[in-house]
Amino acid sequence: MSYLTQKTIKNNISFSGVALHSGLNVNVCIKPAKPNFGIVFKRVDLNYNNIIYPNFNNVTNTSLNTTVENEFGIKVSTIEHLMGALFCLGIDNALIEIDNEEVPILDGSAKVFIEKILSAKIDVSDSPIKIIKINKKIEFSDGERFISIEPSTLSLEIDFELKYKNQIIGNQNNKVKVYEDDLKDIYNSRTYCLFEDIELIKKKGLGKGGSLDNAIVVKDNEILNPGGLRNEKEFVNHKILDCIGDLYTTGYRIVASIKCSQGGHFLTNQLLRKVFQNKENFTILEIKEKNLPHTLINRRLLRSIA
Repeated sequence: MSYLTQKTIKNNISFSGVALHSGLNVNVCIKPAKPNFGIVFKRVDLNYNNIIYPNFNNVTNTSLNTTVENEFGIKVSTIEHLMGALFCLGIDNALIEIDNEEVPILDGSAKVFIEKILSAKIDVSDSPIKIIKINKKIEFSDGERFISIEPSTLSLEIDFELKYKNQIIGNQNNKVKVYEDDLKDIYNSRTYCLFEDIELIKKKGLGKGGSLDNAIVVKDNEILNPGGLRNEKEFVNHKILDCIGDLYTTGYRIVASIKCSQGGHFLTNQLLRKVFQNKENFTILEIKEKNLPHTLINRRLLRSIA
């Protein structure tokens, strides 16, 4: 398998599930697409103006999820876990048909998305991939929270930390090399919330589909989910998954080093907007070389299909 040419899926992927915030049942079908098509959402419950591009400039909400919207006000929300799975597996092109405005939460992680994409197999084209290379350090902060991106060699490093007063979550930190490390703990990590925040989330009209089947709930010094955590850093690992998914709203894989403290969808989106305001901050490269010292797709996830 060539790691440096564009990829799509070989077969359609279909799945259904409850949406975390609307509580509605949603059906999704991911279809193969030709080179340079990109990742595109299509609202099949609508007949007109139903194409939405998951681009950082189209992000209209970052509260508890990432929502993208087209010029006609048509939305798709909670795209981050699916986008993270597509990024990690190097899927450059796909049409995502969805019959409502929110991607199903499934188990609260990217685990099912990864499994379904791998089972559908990957189709490799002859068209070279493009990457975004960061040229200078850019930072964005919001009070004590901050995120930065700076040049790297041929890697995407994400260094993320959480700071919670809750003793179960506490202060957590993890650093990963997205194209080289074993990301199983990242894509298996579920979304989470504090028990005391649930009422506020519900008052906002969100979280209608939330349950212990698709989210970790922490109450005081107890995890309410019967099975506990999937890995010891599941909280910060889920934030890294969110970050990867939000980074894919650039449309390409990225070569950079990212550091984030207490961030989320808002900080990542604001950082991307700041980066792309100035063409001196980045370079888009078409990769034509036959070999590179490091892959731009995580080989560990692809071993079963290579």
